[in-house]
Amino acid sequence: MPLRQSRNGTDTKAAFMHWLYLYAAILFELSGTSCMKLSEGFQKPLPSIGIFIFYISSVLCLTLAVKVVDISIAYAIWSGVGIAVIATIGILFFGEPFTLRRFLFLTLIVVGVVGLNLSSGR
Repeated sequence: MPLRQSRNGTDTKAAFMHWLYLYAAILFELSGTSCMKLSEGFQKPLPSIGIFIFYISSVLCLTLAVKVVDISIAYAIWSGVGIAVIATIGILFFGEPFTLRRFLFLTLIVVGVVGLNLSSGR
């Protein structure tokens, strides 16, 4: 049974795999950024090592994702979701303040990422 082809000629199964790479890149980036906070300025060795491991893993996965996903879409999703989720982690776990302004601007980031994704026509 032949694989279905997407609009850009990539089979659907492979395209799905590249979206999984993008989601993995986001999770690694979130882990690396969280380790940044936990390392206390590279004073704690394990989180300090985690920063490099997670960021290298994130860039590797992002590189694999952009083989199929448009780079403008992949990067917007990677950075936008990363910003929104890490801000939420900061509020929930690191005691950062939750303000109406912060919520408003994070919402604008999410709206921008969704709008860019919808404008791709795919």
